Amino acid sequence: MIVNLARRAHDHNWELDPITRSLLDTDFYKLLMLQFIWKHFPKTRATFTVINRSHEVPLGDIVDIRELREQLEATRKLRFHKSELIWLAGNTFYGRRGIFEPAFLQWLDRDFRLSDFDLSIHEGQISLRFDGLWTDTTMWEIYCLSAIDELKTRASLKKLSELELDILYARAKTRLWEKMARLRGVPDLNVSDFGTRRRHSFLWQEYVVKAMSDVLGANFIGSSNTYMAYTHDLEAIGTNAHELPMAMAALANSDEELKHAQYRMLELWQQTYQGELLILLPDTFGTTQFLDNAPDWVANWTGQRMDSKDPYLAGDEYIAWLHQHGRDPRSKRLIASDGLDVDLILSLHAHFGGTILSDSSPADFRSAGDFLDRKKWKPEPRIRFSAGWGTYLTNDFRNCNPRNDDGFNPVSLVCKLSEVDGRPAVKLSDNYQKAMGPPAEIERYRRIFGTAGVENVPVTV
Repeated sequence: MIVNLARRAHDHNWELDPITRSLLDTDFYKLLMLQFIWKHFPKTRATFTVINRSHEVPLGDIVDIRELREQLEATRKLRFHKSELIWLAGNTFYGRRGIFEPAFLQWLDRDFRLSDFDLSIHEGQISLRFDGLWTDTTMWEIYCLSAIDELKTRASLKKLSELELDILYARAKTRLWEKMARLRGVPDLNVSDFGTRRRHSFLWQEYVVKAMSDVLGANFIGSSNTYMAYTHDLEAIGTNAHELPMAMAALANSDEELKHAQYRMLELWQQTYQGELLILLPDTFGTTQFLDNAPDWVANWTGQRMDSKDPYLAGDEYIAWLHQHGRDPRSKRLIASDGLDVDLILSLHAHFGGTILSDSSPADFRSAGDFLDRKKWKPEPRIRFSAGWGTYLTNDFRNCNPRNDDGFNPVSLVCKLSEVDGRPAVKLSDNYQKAMGPPAEIERYRRIFGTAGVENVPVTV
């Protein structure tokens, strides 16, 4: 059944419409990382902090702090349902059953609790922190981001009449259809939903996921949202994120330990998952230094996710590195996940998924017809490319508002690890603009890791 989103928004008047309906309503990698943390760092404390990188948008003035508090309190009360735990225990993820240990699932059932939170408004922005055991704070990341984003959406929806709401969603649906039409039929294209953290709303993400599955068929390979995968019989997509190497680096007791922490994390991860789920995320402290200093065994990992670096440069750098280490890139996976939209997805697929012929460029590939033209492109992949499509899949309402303001435009909102056992956590990334942590610590990390391959470019959502 298709939900009438305009009617629902217009009639919305109940006391609390929960944004997070299930603890599975999070990215799959958070559950995988939670098991890793539970196993190796059960007594470690960690603090997470919400940061609005779109400074010009005063979220504290837009989102009702009382509503946000109510949503967060409602999420704190949630518990995993038996049926959800049975699904986690018995389902096959990445071709393997039993990824989640029975003892971990028992802990989720009996002992898992979300920490308390500290919420206020400071200079027009939301100030939100989570402090406690790492096992109790890590899961807040996606829950709080999706809550803030949806409350921002609801604040804008309240300003529109029923007719205006109808127009808003009609325009957004048309845009979604046009994007899917361009992707449909592209040979060997793999696209997944990575859009939970910055979605327009839970119901809109569900609408989008169902539409992508129906229209793209096998080219839509799944969702990072565990609840969407659970309820719609999809593959749950995801492995790990920057949080883990950031924490292990913060816990290091020397410069040498600090530099090795990014590889020590990989050693623990592959021990935890018995050689499965081996996707690198090398940009935490800079991709170039990561690859230059990586032990040879790192090249045995299944693939790499590109996040903060120009994806053409990052992908070509990874392919060259694999050749240097005697590995065949065609057996590896390359995942793009930062700032994607349909144009970039198609261009990257043309660049990595085949050979571009004649005088064509990646930007010339606009739909399936371009890929089926053997004078322009041959399906000879240099690496197995896939796209994790986020914000512009689940929250592209730009220019859809009949009142012609930007209230529905997405913002660059993050919830990042800020302290571990009282020590500051740092992320450098491949973009100077995305560096996070105390300025003095950022400079210390840059002295240790270097800045090779790091660029200074605007941050996208």
